Amino acid sequence: MPEGLLRVGLTGGIATGKSYVTQRLQAAGLPTIDADRLAREAVAPGSDGLRAVVNRFGRDMLTDAGALDRPRLAAVIFRDASARADLEALIHPEVRRRIADWQTQLARHGYRGPVIADIPLLFETGRTGDFDALVVVACEPATQRARLMARDGLTAEEADQRMAAQWPISHKVRGADFVVRTDGTFAETDAQVDALVVQLREQAASQAST
Repeated sequence: MPEGLLRVGLTGGIATGKSYVTQRLQAAGLPTIDADRLAREAVAPGSDGLRAVVNRFGRDMLTDAGALDRPRLAAVIFRDASARADLEALIHPEVRRRIADWQTQLARHGYRGPVIADIPLLFETGRTGDFDALVVVACEPATQRARLMARDGLTAEEADQRMAAQWPISHKVRGADFVVRTDGTFAETDAQVDALVVQLREQAASQAST
């Protein structure tokens, strides 16, 4: 474990507001990293990751420009759990390596305190043991579904399909050290995040002193 860091895994469910909470934590001065962004980089045009995806799923998964056709791939993996597991096996090890390297570099450059990794499938991939504290961003499933339909233009069936590909939020909440609920107003969420920053910094200081 990189010395002096409190490794915080932040997760939730699709459309629960993870990105907003991560942005607020970053604005408060906590270093953050986004596993979804790392996953996109891992399958960028010309990458070994993209070649592996094409080998598994076929060239139909590419756009005319040679990039990954994400909507087409999503349509496959959200219908087929084994296909989804294959994709995760291709991408997740690289994402995990990059997060560990990022943490190590922060420590080498003298940072001490909480560092936030936003990882949507933290529980599903069995990675909770990689972190010292777990934050779950949660809202009611009905709110989650409505947001997902409005944001991505999905039908109710498609939204339920994507939600079913992840653990229920209630299960994740039970495994959390901290919970940020986003059912209310932005101001209410912001107040929870402000309190969370204080708690994480206190935990980091306590960990460093032991």
